[in-house]
Amino acid sequence: MSMPPQRSSELMRGLCGMAPVIPVLVVEDVRTARILAEVLVRGGLRVLEVTLRTPAALESIRAMIDVENAYVGAGTLLTSNDVRNAKLAGAKFGVSPGATDELLNACEEYGLPLLPGAATASEAMQLLSRGYNMLKFFPAEASGGVSVLKSLAEPLPQIQFCPTGGVNPRNVVRYLALSNVSCVGGSWVAQREMIGNACWGDIEALAAEAAKLSQAI
Repeated sequence: MSMPPQRSSELMRGLCGMAPVIPVLVVEDVRTARILAEVLVRGGLRVLEVTLRTPAALESIRAMIDVENAYVGAGTLLTSNDVRNAKLAGAKFGVSPGATDELLNACEEYGLPLLPGAATASEAMQLLSRGYNMLKFFPAEASGGVSVLKSLAEPLPQIQFCPTGGVNPRNVVRYLALSNVSCVGGSWVAQREMIGNACWGDIEALAAEAAKLSQAI
């Protein structure tokens, strides 16, 4: 089932509006996947990005998609094969660090809503011209962070961003306060070591704190 870019962005705006933080997850052992999703949802974060950086990633998505109230997506999509595998695993959406025609065509062909990455005004404009207006700003801090996003807001008011990369508890409120930021992506909520050490109570507490961030704006 194909999906036009406008519909893709509409769905991604809905997902990005569900919570102020999308956890960026690196899962190395599929046996931890389901409980990780349950803990994050219990803490108030329902939209989860599992990065395709480990051999366990696709099986982890399969293990997480049936968790009640969880919307599980695949991150670090780079190729059309990544898109196909993510869709077959049951991912509800995809996230990419950038955007290529191959990747965009594949997501549109397979009907996978995409949060494509952009770091400059030109990249954002190219995606907007194709119909994408909900974008990942990556790498956020290395690309100029809050000041760059502020600068993009006036000439590109149609675009909303999800900054990811270097976003942490010390700067997250500054990002969320921007008019063109719907949410942020962050790994601090469930770091790889915390998942590996089964620190479920700590992860749930961090998720609960992150879920309340919108109240601080």
